[in-house]
Amino acid sequence: MDKSSTIDIPVTGQVPRHVAVIMDGNGRWAKQRFLPRIAGHKRGAEAVRNIVRACGERGVEYLTLFAFSSENWRRPADEVSFLMQLFVIALQQEVSKLHENGVRFKVIGDLSRFESELVRLIHDAEHLTRDNRRLTLTVAANYGGRWDILQAANRMLREKPELAAGFSETDLMPYLSLNYAPEPDLFIRTGGEQRISNFVLWQLAYTELYFTDLLWPDFDTSALDRAIASYQQRERRFGRTSEQLAQPALNITRRLTG
Repeated sequence: MDKSSTIDIPVTGQVPRHVAVIMDGNGRWAKQRFLPRIAGHKRGAEAVRNIVRACGERGVEYLTLFAFSSENWRRPADEVSFLMQLFVIALQQEVSKLHENGVRFKVIGDLSRFESELVRLIHDAEHLTRDNRRLTLTVAANYGGRWDILQAANRMLREKPELAAGFSETDLMPYLSLNYAPEPDLFIRTGGEQRISNFVLWQLAYTELYFTDLLWPDFDTSALDRAIASYQQRERRFGRTSEQLAQPALNITRRLTG
């Protein structure tokens, strides 16, 4: 489990170690082309495949995708049903390829509302890929950030009732759904909306946010590179001043010049 960015200063680099994405715009992409919304979701699944591959090639270690929120059950029943079917098909067709390419697959969220076949496929995929380390692909399904914090607190207190009198971030963090991953360095949302929409609320405390008008089916490797380039221009201070960030580089220069 990695440390909290509000407790310690994480190590950062030119390539974001963890990228989190809200894949927005599948329906609008289809509507613009006078196609049914499900056509947009199919095309969006192809974009997922490309971005997973691109992240692995660029050295991203963790990729977390918001596939289905706890609020998405409010969508039309036929669309929800299709999304569940698409998830099943994707697991059946893609997991072996992920495994061959060293990708570890994880799902976070409340699986209790899913059909037993889907849950079985998720567990099988997680088991098959559990030792892979090239890239960890996490899919958030029936997930909500508030749900995550609440379920973490409830589980913690069931296991450690003595903490009811008071607990710390360090106590809670092992119970969060993403406890195996560092906090995201870069958050991307496609589709033009500029909000977090109840996605990994705890973990986004110091994440760099990037919004694009591109609809998710149009988000390709070039778009990913633009997002990473934007990230590389950010000054990640974690509460410090710009002068403090410059000090280590100044010290190195002084040592080299004697």
